[in-house]
Amino acid sequence: MTEIIELTRQAARPAGRRPNSTLVVLYLSLGGLAFAVLQSLVAPALSTIGQDLNASTADVSWILTAYLLSASVLTPILGRLGDMVGKRRVLIVVLAVLLLGTLLAALAPNLIVLIIARALQGAAGAILPLSIGIVRDELPREKVGVTVGLLSAIFGVGAGVGIVAAGPIVEHLSWHWLFWLPLVVVVIALVGAIFGIPESPVRKPGRLDVLGAGILSVALVSLLLAISKGQSWGWGATSTVGLLVLGLVALVVFVLVELRVGEPLVDMRLMRLRGVWATDVVALGLGFAMFGTFLLIPTLLQLPAATGYGFGKSVSQSGLFLLPTVLTMVVFGPLAGLLDRRFGPKLPMFLGVSLVVVAFALPAVAHDAIWQMLLSGILTGAGIGLAFAAMSNAIIESVPAAQTGEATSVNTIARTIGSSIGTAVVAAVITSHSTPQGLPTDDAFTYGFWVCAAAGLVAVVASLVLPWGRRRTA
Repeated sequence: MTEIIELTRQAARPAGRRPNSTLVVLYLSLGGLAFAVLQSLVAPALSTIGQDLNASTADVSWILTAYLLSASVLTPILGRLGDMVGKRRVLIVVLAVLLLGTLLAALAPNLIVLIIARALQGAAGAILPLSIGIVRDELPREKVGVTVGLLSAIFGVGAGVGIVAAGPIVEHLSWHWLFWLPLVVVVIALVGAIFGIPESPVRKPGRLDVLGAGILSVALVSLLLAISKGQSWGWGATSTVGLLVLGLVALVVFVLVELRVGEPLVDMRLMRLRGVWATDVVALGLGFAMFGTFLLIPTLLQLPAATGYGFGKSVSQSGLFLLPTVLTMVVFGPLAGLLDRRFGPKLPMFLGVSLVVVAFALPAVAHDAIWQMLLSGILTGAGIGLAFAAMSNAIIESVPAAQTGEATSVNTIARTIGSSIGTAVVAAVITSHSTPQGLPTDDAFTYGFWVCAAAGLVAVVASLVLPWGRRRTA
């Protein structure tokens, strides 16, 4: 059946037209890099942005929340549209919206405009599932695993680059340049998508499940809003509990509706596959752990040395300590593709999540030396690079080609929710273990690292559920 699909896509492509796979991967990589960088780039600069725009801490946090909510809601919808009408066509629209949002953010005169711009940028969350679908449809089978590994690793790399680059950009330029610089990358990716990426003939025709999209939107907005704002509102507050209950009920309703709709937004039958639901659990745990390290290590490094456990580094210096994490992600992402080609996705995924557990257990036991921070970062980068790439390849191996977009969209959402939960939980741990002056105690970091290690352990268990070997679904 796989050979039939290969012949079909070749027959559907105009005669004599062969896509330049190197350029296709380059343009897709740039789009993914821009989205991932924009996701994390503003986090270290929130206080600076708030001061410049005369906004409170609670109000300025909507810069992150709007991005997160938009990405979670629109990713499955745009991924499904890509399967229906063409992945390249939807990718071009998504990159155009990302360009508009980034330009608007760079020019934003006030907080409201910036929040709207961030919501527009969040639509680019669909870049990863659309890119993976294009790679699966356009590249030779022997290149798919390594390429997907590279693209998946770039999302982790981009998040790390954003944390690293934020300090120097804000210190030497201004927060507006947090958007001007990525805008150049977005423009190149958009032009490349228009002129350098062919349209895939692999489609899953049908109609968009508007009812399912609406219910899923309510569920995700409610859950992520409660998680993002639970710390400031209070975890026992009526608004927080109400949103959590609403979100969980809406998720149940969504599943019931999708099982009865002829053309669902997400085919819930895919969730019965071990390769799908187990990979989504891994994504949840890794998303938690990844943003845990982006919050814990810089905070610990920036604490005054007079505390006895801080290292007294500046924002820019602490960001540089994450460079080894970023570099190891770049190396181990494609390596996961090579391991997948020989052994299937289970081995690199298990190795990756195991390294993440070790990466957090080490500083949980002792974090009083710089080398411990560096080693933890290197292990985290290697683990995330392997596991992120293996997750995408596991989805590809488990689902039909026409459903790659919706399946990888759900996996991306799981990762996003994990990141949101990780950020909220780690922030709550730090806040609940603070000195009267508001500085985190040494125990705050010990508990925070153990919590992230526990999330990684959940991912280890889920990775063991995956079937061994390769099961390529046609």
